Amino acid sequence: MDLSIIIVSWNVREKLRQNLEALQKSQGDLEYEIFVVDNNSNDGSAEMVSKEFPEVKLIANDSNLGFAKANNQALKQARGGLILLLNPDMRVFSETLSNMAGWMRENKRAAVAGCRLVNEKGETIRQVRRFPTLWDQLVIVLKLPHLFPNILSRYLRVDFDYEKGAPVDSIRGSFFMVRRETIEKVGLLDEKYFIWFEEVDYCQRAKRDGLEVWYTPAAKCLDYVGQSFNQLPRGRAQKYFCNSQLAYFRKWQPAWQYRILKLAWIPGMFMAWIGEKMRIKSKAKT
Repeated sequence: MDLSIIIVSWNVREKLRQNLEALQKSQGDLEYEIFVVDNNSNDGSAEMVSKEFPEVKLIANDSNLGFAKANNQALKQARGGLILLLNPDMRVFSETLSNMAGWMRENKRAAVAGCRLVNEKGETIRQVRRFPTLWDQLVIVLKLPHLFPNILSRYLRVDFDYEKGAPVDSIRGSFFMVRRETIEKVGLLDEKYFIWFEEVDYCQRAKRDGLEVWYTPAAKCLDYVGQSFNQLPRGRAQKYFCNSQLAYFRKWQPAWQYRILKLAWIPGMFMAWIGEKMRIKSKAKT
């Protein structure tokens, strides 16, 4: 088996259908399998997969287990030499899978890799990040980019050249290719993360074990960006982000940094609440 593709889905039936249809057209000469792990969607996603894509290996959960735990369910069954974690709101192009698999075969140094992601206008999505530090995460929690737009330039790698392949700290989890031997060495995703930071944590663990994470423009994939997340109430999404961010700092950074960041969430949550009230008020006026 050349490739195992794992899609964790939650209430994005139409985007998931388009995703699976595109995957069928992108097979090329690869021997591959597809897993869909449905996190208790209420829009008929699981039923659609079962009826329209019987070749797909469906895991239908009776509750929302989150991203990491749901991916791990399929990872334990996957047989591919390469494993692709693919968000449901993605659409591969006809050459995406063959180009990416070919690049991985030629670039043995890459233990984890992501390709060029583009939006519906064809614009490159800037996905490469440095590993989080206390400073940049405080900036995010306290909403300072609203006042200082360039304050996160270093963290966001605004100088990164997306026309060239290069080793990086971390890549976006929406298209996340991993070698089987990487999984065997690094392990499964850390299930402490419900949503967010699980891919950053995995890249950190790979680096810790002497492995390389790469970005490559050799393949391209369309990313509709956050279709599942956009369904979450703003407060719940903020809580998930807070919990995952703090879990990351508890694991990877000194205890004093974790405590400072945790304290910062007190005014951070208040500022988020104010921002949401203003957003709702502005929306009502229009």
